[in-house]
Amino acid sequence: MDILDILYMDKDIIVCVKPPKALSTDEPGGLPELLRRQLGDEKADIRTVHRLDRAASGLMVLARNAAAASELSRQIREEGIGKEYLAVVCGDCPDRGAMRDLMYRDRARKMSFVTDKPGKGVQEALLDYETLRRKDGLSLVSVTLHTGRTHQIRCQFASRGLPLLGERKYAAGEDDCPLALFSHRLSFRHPGSGEALSFVREPPELYPWNVW
Repeated sequence: MDILDILYMDKDIIVCVKPPKALSTDEPGGLPELLRRQLGDEKADIRTVHRLDRAASGLMVLARNAAAASELSRQIREEGIGKEYLAVVCGDCPDRGAMRDLMYRDRARKMSFVTDKPGKGVQEALLDYETLRRKDGLSLVSVTLHTGRTHQIRCQFASRGLPLLGERKYAAGEDDCPLALFSHRLSFRHPGSGEALSFVREPPELYPWNVW
């Protein structure tokens, strides 16, 4: 098993990098199980409080007890936590902007869709983005999420003809690289002390991140 990149750990939380293809949730092959194995404690209390797409990678915070999980969940629900992603987009993305859509989650198909009609299960999806660099028909984009809808970044960019590189669900990409979506920055308040915490990790030096 590859060693997980753990940035911070105390009695309440673990901040680490989720590898691509690993599940965020506590099930076989999920990040909590991988962390228990690495820590050498199969019974350790490690709880998922937010999710990252299975195909994506990057920073996540997990709780190590019920109280920490409850407080982090409250922050996410009532205040939001800071989430900034890096993505490689196919096409010439505008310099900067905001995407505000109504989004519907089709649970049967396990896909999200942008819609112009309010209705049951339809929620607002909002993000800001800035294009950092362009090269060879690709755009490196920084994305700040203001809502946490399932597949939000992937769906919203694809709906504008700008699918993420490595996309298989929302575009018929011919490339064979992993999904180019990385949770780059994560900010929240410590569930015990209330201290403001912020963590940053750069994507791996692999294609397509090494294009620039």
